[in-house]
Order: sequence, then structure tokens, then C-alpha cells
Amino acid sequence: MTQMKPSSNQRIKRKQREIIRRIIVRGLLVLKSPTCLGSGDADSPTDMPLLRDSISQKALLTGASIAGALRNYLREYEHSYGTQESKNDLAATLFGATRQDDDGDQSPLIIYDSISSAIPILELRDGVRINSKTGTADDKAKYDLELLAAGTEFPIQFELLIDKQANANDLLKGLAIALSGLEKSEISLGMKKQRGFGSCQVKEWQVFNFDLTDLVQCRKWLEFDHWTRGFLPETPDQQTSIIQALGVSLDDIQDKRDRLTLEAIFKLEGSLLIRSGQASVGRAPDVVHLKSNRNGEDIPVISGTSLAGVLRHRAERILNTLRGSNNSNLTILNNLFGDVDENQKTAKASRITVHEAEIKEAEDLVQTRIAIDRFTGGAYHGALFDEQPIWGNDKTSLTINLEVRKPSNSEIGLLLLLLKDLWTGDLPIGGQSSIGRGRLKGIKVTLSRYKPDKTTEWTISETDGQLQVSDAEELEAFVQALVNPISGGNVA
Repeated sequence: MTQMKPSSNQRIKRKQREIIRRIIVRGLLVLKSPTCLGSGDADSPTDMPLLRDSISQKALLTGASIAGALRNYLREYEHSYGTQESKNDLAATLFGATRQDDDGDQSPLIIYDSISSAIPILELRDGVRINSKTGTADDKAKYDLELLAAGTEFPIQFELLIDKQANANDLLKGLAIALSGLEKSEISLGMKKQRGFGSCQVKEWQVFNFDLTDLVQCRKWLEFDHWTRGFLPETPDQQTSIIQALGVSLDDIQDKRDRLTLEAIFKLEGSLLIRSGQASVGRAPDVVHLKSNRNGEDIPVISGTSLAGVLRHRAERILNTLRGSNNSNLTILNNLFGDVDENQKTAKASRITVHEAEIKEAEDLVQTRIAIDRFTGGAYHGALFDEQPIWGNDKTSLTINLEVRKPSNSEIGLLLLLLKDLWTGDLPIGGQSSIGRGRLKGIKVTLSRYKPDKTTEWTISETDGQLQVSDAEELEAFVQALVNPISGGNVA
């Protein structure tokens, strides 16, 4: 039976959104770390190629990627990590219904796709999964991916539609909170966000407000340049605070996130070598240390993936030593560092974010080495090779930044034990640790615990060989919660 099309009268009587106000927000998003915006192209020479605009070949940042990151940030801001949103939440009001909600509303926020301001600078990174028992790479577990270099710019644009029945104040508050996450650099985009990729920031905003009940304002919206990206020279001027630009107050909304941040400053003792997957041009050493482009300059870095792998492996050893080998240790590791179940095809996201660490004032020195036959004591034929690690001096320093969402006392204790091993040089980073590479020396550490009701800070530093610890008893209590889980190790 053929279904009849609705008549014109039926279409007029159908429930429609009576839009009375449109707000356009523009900003310039700048990447602070390498970012992977994958296209999923199976025919690419790399395993994870970048998504590009088919006409200009510039990098493409889809509105769906931005929307997912903003929605997740707003939901955590309202309810903390791992909590499901309800229909009355700001996240649901601003971004509409989830896919599982058949009766939800359409999102009043339009998020436009963005194309990078220029042809992007690309980085090629290698990755591999390490077997925790053997310390070697798993078979067929190597992959490579394309990354956008830090400094890549994307002009972004949002348009908020406010209808007659909507609560305009709630919509503006939700938008202000979500965009403030970009302003504070608390939102990351793309893949492997928990391993330091995708960090970004918007420093300035431009807001255009149109009252569609006024004919003059309505005509201004129709004549507005909707397609040109970037800041427009007309008023209003750029503003550094999106909350002030939107004219809202967030005094009645509390940040419900529970998180621990760690900022640790280290010296580099000796040399460090994390192999770069990028091919060298011309005559160059066979192996060079990993570098990342920062404002047109190649800076040596410790990648978040390398550091996270080292921390997870040592955390497993610590748990097995203190608590004995059992399945509960694996549960703690998977809850903190994430896990992929290949049999059930499910994945658990990591609750610990490990950022890339830039190494400042380091030196590049080439070493020539050769493989020795352990039986004859002679050199292997054709086994001569060059390496270019980075070497530390009195000025060399690096800062490691970690963040744990909704940590328990026992997890904070585990993090402190990992910090101790890094501080004393017992936990080397990178390759060739057997010949003394990758050892650090601690200078200063700041731990900050952010909870809805209070913020607590602890510091650890070394002066003239003496260790200075603020509130050592409280930090020791976290370690005891890990050693004695029955006494309350899982109490936040």
C-alpha cells in the first residue's frame, strides 16, 4: 500500500522549532602536540593515514570529532568520570539525544568541519606492543601512523540555535563550559589522546549574536559571511575568555571532576635513545632519537606511548612484588592503563593520561658501535652501525606530566612508587637500558588532587642532597593503601 505524503496544511501544523536567536562562535584552534586524525583508508601505505580535504589536500578536522570531545568533557564536568548522562543534563540539552535514545531531541548546536589553515607538516611515528614477560616486541604488533605536527592551526566555528521553548541560559552555560575546555587546553582530539596526542588550545574567541525577532538583526544574519573561516575584521573584537564573551555566569555549576595531576622535572643522566621511525635523508646515522616538530624546529621528545609502556611494565612488577602474582593485579593495571580484549572485541579506555615530554638543552652525539660474537670474541661481519642518541648536560631538563581521572588511594600509592623509581634512576626510559641509557634524576615534583570540594597539593624536591617532602605522612598513607588493600586501598 502506497503511503500518502502529508499535505501542506499538515506540514504547517507539524511541530517546528521557532528559532528566535542565533549565536555564532569562532576561534583559532592550535595543536600543542602531534595529533592523529585518522581516515581509515585501508589502501594507504601507512596503517593510520591522516584525513585530508579531497580538493585542497589540507588536513580535515570533522565536526563529529569536535562534538564528541566537547560532549565527553561537559558530561565529566557535570558528573565526574564514567557516569552516564540523563536527559536533563547540560550535555544532553546542548548536544541532543544519544544514539540509544529514540525519543531525544535534535542538537541545537551546529559544529562545522574545519580545514587546516595551511598544508600541514606531517610526522611519521612507529608503534609496537611489548610483551611484559619477555620485554620484547609481540609478533605482528608493529604499526605506523601519520600525525599532524604541533602548531597546526584550524579555524573552528559553532552556531547555537535557540528556539522559543528552549532554556537559553542553560544552553549558553553548557556551551561556555564545553568551549572553556578548549580554552584551558583540557580537551584533546583524535586518536591516542591518553598517550599525549591531540593536545590543543583556543586562545581567542569571536562571538556574533543575532536576535531573529528583530528584522534588522535577522537581515544581518542573512548577510553574514558564513563560509569564510577565521576571525572577521568587523566587531566584536577577539576575547580571551569564552565565558565573558557569551556573557554567562557559572557560579551555580560545580566542577564534579575528580583527578590527580603530576608534574615532575628531571635531569637526564647520560644518554637516551627512543628510535625514530622517520627515514633519514642523505648520509645519516642508522638509528636516531625521536624528535617532534615544534614551531618549525625539531625537538627531542619522550613520546607518551613509550613512557606509558615503561610505567605499565614497572607497575606490574611492583604489584606482583607487594601483593603476589594474582588476577587482581591485572585488574588494577587494566582499570588504570586500559585494556583490549581481542576475544570479546571490547576495549577499556585508559584513565591515566601520559603527555609527551620535551627535552630541553640536550646534545646530539653520534656513536659508532659493532656487534660482538660472544663465542669467538670477534666482531660480526657487516655489523658496524651508527647511533645518534641525545646526551644530557648541566642545562638539560625535561618535564613529565601525568593525569589520573577518579583515582583511588591505592592507585595514587602505585603512582608514587613509580615516581620513586624514575626519581632514583632505577626505571630507565627508551631502548638500550642495559648499557646505561635512559636514566633520569629527579629535581622537583608537584602532585595536585582536584576534587569538587577542595584542592590538595604536595611537593617533593631535592636541595643539596636532602629530600624535601610536604606532608610525607599523607603520601605514605597512599602507599600503605596499596600494600594493605584491606585497610581501604580502594577508597577515594
